[in-house]
Amino acid sequence: MTASLSLSQARRIALAAQGLAKVRPTGPVSPRSVGRTFAQLQLVQIDSVNVVARSHYLPFFSRLGNYDVNILSTMSARKPRKMMEYWAHEASFIRPEHFPDLLLWQKRAWVGAHRLDPGIRRDMEDRILESLAAGPPMTASELTAKLGHSPAADRDNWGWNWNIVKRVLEHLFEEGRVSAASRTPQFERKYTLTSRVLSTYPTPEVDAEEALDRLIGAAAQAHGIGTVRCFSDYFRTPLKAGADSVRRLVGAGVLEPVSVRGWERETFRHVDAKLPRRAEGRALLSPFDSLVFERRRLEELFGFHYRIEIYTPALKRRFGYYVLPFLLREHIVARVDLKADRTAGQLLVRSAYGERDAPADTAVELAAELGLMATWLGLEEVVVWPVGNLAGDLAEAVTGVAGHRDPESQDASPLRGEPGHAALVSPVD
Repeated sequence: MTASLSLSQARRIALAAQGLAKVRPTGPVSPRSVGRTFAQLQLVQIDSVNVVARSHYLPFFSRLGNYDVNILSTMSARKPRKMMEYWAHEASFIRPEHFPDLLLWQKRAWVGAHRLDPGIRRDMEDRILESLAAGPPMTASELTAKLGHSPAADRDNWGWNWNIVKRVLEHLFEEGRVSAASRTPQFERKYTLTSRVLSTYPTPEVDAEEALDRLIGAAAQAHGIGTVRCFSDYFRTPLKAGADSVRRLVGAGVLEPVSVRGWERETFRHVDAKLPRRAEGRALLSPFDSLVFERRRLEELFGFHYRIEIYTPALKRRFGYYVLPFLLREHIVARVDLKADRTAGQLLVRSAYGERDAPADTAVELAAELGLMATWLGLEEVVVWPVGNLAGDLAEAVTGVAGHRDPESQDASPLRGEPGHAALVSPVD
């Protein structure tokens, strides 16, 4: 018989699989803890936006709290690598064992190398590979200078200022012949031969169906519960092939069909997925967090409608520029538009909106989470702007957490005036 689950049970399975169901452990966060979290997530999406912190840093903060981001550099830039860069759910850090499987199933053609004259492209490939084989890892700009190529812009490539060297490098990266050895402080890839990144280079004898089954199985393990679309979206593998893979995994006893009340699509649970009695976590989630990858899943599981508004014109944004959902226990109860003003030493809450059924302690719990984030980012205070239906309560809560109110905020309500009238708090430990 197909197991029947309530929506609450499905949510708790999903949160447990993502490492978000438990209260964070106390004490310093070790590299082993970071490694376990990454192994649980399978991948972490990379994005260059640095409004709060680099997007791949945030999922670890959400699950572990105040940790040293240099641990990730060690995991991704030193042998034996625990993570490496490749295409997965967009550009991502992946577990190295997924690399040969993704080589078969990730097809990206938008980098523009296919538009080059084949002879020119092959010549540039040979020159790049020869330079990387003979020397240390290099950025695209360093290779451009070494090869003596003019860095003219490619205005037809979605606005990216990519010259022929960068376009061919990305083509070689997609083909798996070069990889990122590390990143510079400016977030530029330092390219090298993939054989120097991996201890064992993948062989061409990988079976395509078996490769996809490993990817779909890993996605199902990371999700705990979901549909074919959920699992296929995790590594951005084809939907039709994903359906075939799910059927094979059901036959192999890796997945089991389940029925979730209120979720009308075919749903499957990974056999190793845990169902905790309650969810007790609390987290601010990156817009690129793996819990929010698939928007339809997010809405069906949590009743939370979410869109990334970074690329939306300012006047058309509903909630702000860089909006983080706030998870409290079993529900996503609020969203805040955040910005780290590093010059002023402030974490700016530029808007704060609570969901319709947000519990009474939402503002207090969110204030504590913002204080923890400020500490992690090395910022001195949290500033709540008077925007959003939760802003007033949040301003009072962060002031209460700090145990004092800024003198400026005594003369005006936190919901009135310019940002200077908002409440200021020092982050808690």
